[in-house]
Order: sequence, then C-alpha cells, then structure tokens
Amino acid sequence: MTIAIDFDGTIVEHRYPHIGQEIPFATDTLKLLLKEGHRLILWSVREGDLLDEAVAWCRERGVEFYCANCDYPEEKSTDESFSRKLKVDLFIDDRNLGGLPDWGVIYQMIQSGDPFKPWSGEGIADGQESSSKPSKRRRWF
Repeated sequence: MTIAIDFDGTIVEHRYPHIGQEIPFATDTLKLLLKEGHRLILWSVREGDLLDEAVAWCRERGVEFYCANCDYPEEKSTDESFSRKLKVDLFIDDRNLGGLPDWGVIYQMIQSGDPFKPWSGEGIADGQESSSKPSKRRRWF
C-alpha cells in the first residue's frame, strides 16, 4: 500500500516552523509499516530547508520515506505534469474528518485490510471499551 503521511500534527506536535515533540508511537508505527513493505511518502506543507529538516528528523529515527511531496523520488515540481495531488492508497493526516486516531489504532486499521471502514473501537489499548449503545447525537440534517 502507498501511504502519504503528514508531518506537523501527525508525526510530531504542531510547532511549525520548528519541529515539535514526537507524537507517541508515530515513528515506531511508521518503521513497522516500512518493514511490512508499505511505501511511505512524506506529505507536508514544508518545503525547502524546512522539508529537509523534517526528512532528516525522520531518518535519524529510522524512518526513510520513498519521497517527499511527490509521487516518486525523481519527480520535480517544475515537471510539466507535476501535481501536488498524490496518487496514494491512503492519507494519514491530523486534519482529516474526525481527527487523528492514536497510532496504534492507525496501525490496526491498516492491518485490518479495510482501513476505510469506520473504526469500531475494539481492542483499544488503554482499557476503555467501546459502548454497544449508539450515542445520542444531535441530527443536523
């Protein structure tokens, strides 16, 4: 699977343009995904030196991305067909609808073989169990 991963707010806490503290288990999970043969692309608003710093930070922790902000390493933003819209199977980003699940949940969703299925909450590591009762939610439509 080819997976695009955001940096600020996803791998590290938001401290842009500085690099924040690692979000727990982010690099451990990414290393596990790499070991299992997934292709990881760093997908970030960072460019130039700031992007190089993020790539180096990840590399120092054992996470080597296939490429950053592009579909393949040789691609350049000046290429005629260049598009920031990546061609990947999955995006991991703190700005997705519902926010960023914890990295253990992210890993389990990918391993389930159906990462697009809403997470049921089963197997939550901190001992909390999901409720079998539907929550009372205000209907907006």
